[in-house]
Amino acid sequence: MANSIYGIGLSGLAAAQAGLSTAGHNIANVNTPGFNRQEVLLQNRMALFTGAGYLGQGVDVAAVRRVYSDFLVVQLRQTQADASHIDAYHTQLAQLDNMLGDPANGLSPALADFFDSVNGVAAHPADIPSRQAMLSSSNALVSRFHQLADELDGMRTAANTRIAGTVTSINGLAGQIADANRRIADATAGGGAAVIPNDLLDHRDSLVQQLNELTSARVVAQKDGSYNVFLANGQALVVGQIPYTLTAASDPADPQNLRVGLATGGAVVGFQSSDLEGGALGGVLAYRDTLLADAQNQLGRIAVVLAQAFNEQHALGVSLTGQQGADYFRVPTASVQNALGNTGNATLAVGVASANGLTASDYQMQFDGTNYTLTRLSDSVQRVFASLPQIVDGLTFGLATGSPAAGDSFFIQPTRFAARDIAVAISNPAGIAAAAPIRTGASVGNAGSATISAGSIDASYLATPLAAPVTITYASGTASLSGFPPAQPVSVTVGGTTTVYPAGASVPYADGATIAFGGVKLTLSGAPADGDTFTVGPNTGGVGDNRNAQLLGGIADRNLIGNASMTIAGAYGKLTTYVGTAANAAGAENDAQAHLLTQAQQAQQSVSGVNLDEEAANLQRFQQAYQAAGRVIAIANTMFDTILNIARG
Repeated sequence: MANSIYGIGLSGLAAAQAGLSTAGHNIANVNTPGFNRQEVLLQNRMALFTGAGYLGQGVDVAAVRRVYSDFLVVQLRQTQADASHIDAYHTQLAQLDNMLGDPANGLSPALADFFDSVNGVAAHPADIPSRQAMLSSSNALVSRFHQLADELDGMRTAANTRIAGTVTSINGLAGQIADANRRIADATAGGGAAVIPNDLLDHRDSLVQQLNELTSARVVAQKDGSYNVFLANGQALVVGQIPYTLTAASDPADPQNLRVGLATGGAVVGFQSSDLEGGALGGVLAYRDTLLADAQNQLGRIAVVLAQAFNEQHALGVSLTGQQGADYFRVPTASVQNALGNTGNATLAVGVASANGLTASDYQMQFDGTNYTLTRLSDSVQRVFASLPQIVDGLTFGLATGSPAAGDSFFIQPTRFAARDIAVAISNPAGIAAAAPIRTGASVGNAGSATISAGSIDASYLATPLAAPVTITYASGTASLSGFPPAQPVSVTVGGTTTVYPAGASVPYADGATIAFGGVKLTLSGAPADGDTFTVGPNTGGVGDNRNAQLLGGIADRNLIGNASMTIAGAYGKLTTYVGTAANAAGAENDAQAHLLTQAQQAQQSVSGVNLDEEAANLQRFQQAYQAAGRVIAIANTMFDTILNIARG
């Protein structure tokens, strides 16, 4: 009986000691990230049958269990991935918003200064200082484009650097999780369910939680206790004790970007950015490939449209030296990348056919051996052609050299680098074409009251400019005009109705009619007399003429962008509003997701976290149990001594 009581007392001591150790372990790790509190599971020993019935044999420590909710942990992981995603996205986007919306360093002030200087030349067309001021403000505008482009490129570089660093961290965590799987397997080998390495499990869960801060990861627990970890796109990152390696290498289609992929043997399987949602990696990828790319493309579109429109109007004027206006800006060209796997020798030529029709999208052209398929990447709209060239969205797509092979593809960025590449093409102030190339007039001897407008030209005039003055004569007998260039038809517009007369024919006179021929447009008004003449000729020596400068200044107010829906300044305002709205929305979502993360952490900690008051009570409880078990042993010792004394007596 004494031995039985000893055993019961010793089992009580062991159980109380395990409880004290576990409570102490919990208290020591109250501030340890990822720690789940533990509790001792006690189990009574099988009773011993005697003639008087079953007598208890004490207690055993069945296991030390983690207080753990798989549901709450999975919820916390997903919430962490979402919170890290939006936080990384918002952080990057806020920088972009601050840059574009800066009232001092944005594009708007430079645009305003530029057009003010153009209007200055219109006010003083013969003034060299005004012309020099226009050149200076033009260079300042181009420098502002370059500055913004450099900052956007820097943001892309920073995003790529963060992507590369995040991929390295993910690989490190994957290796640690695989190692934790191995250690857990070693610790539980042959030990049964009672051998649970709680602290190793906590360590592994902490690694998975850190992984979800970087990328959304789904965990599938295996029967042997190991974790298989999968990325958002379903690709395995850890299978048992085997980690897989992610890579961040230059994208073959867009070399300025890093593409995340999976190393498999000697090859790399590339992922789409949309495949890696969640976590900081997904947030940075989403920012880089949507808002940042859109901002670069839209800013580039503004540069292309401005340069193209200004050049077109500048070409319709003449300089101080009487020369036709040359290109004022150097219009940036589209970037075209041949896919690395192309087997043909074709190079694609992409030019601007109509700047008004330009979008802010990138494109992909694929050739299947028979047809060309053009995909607008912003909305995945496709166009199929049997041959090139073709005009789509204001762009001309054609073959520059060679021939494509089946399966060849090309990545086109029409405006991505335009803000970087725009430049001022002239340096001589006298080269600014402020004057119109034609001059009109009414003969001094005219007897009637008819007047002729100053006239204007369009681009078609440049093909057959007037070499000498044209004299238009009114004949009262037929109430018609004659003397127009013999090889050119004449159109007359009255009240919105246009009538075209063949070359050499007399043209009926109508008061206020708009007359056009050979790219020249003018208006005759009033009552002419028989034999009255009007002249239209080259504008030689038009030093003080400002008609083309006025038209150049008017470009600021013309709707030139987005199929003639926005002005140049309006397009930049729309860009800043677009980015600002996205930044505000991301900020609100970031705050909401941070709140959800806090709630998920609190819910998980309410179950698995260490409560110091509870652990203090446990210490007291197990201390008392330890003292009571010691008292049982002391009583057993007294009983044993009594039996010995009786035996001696």
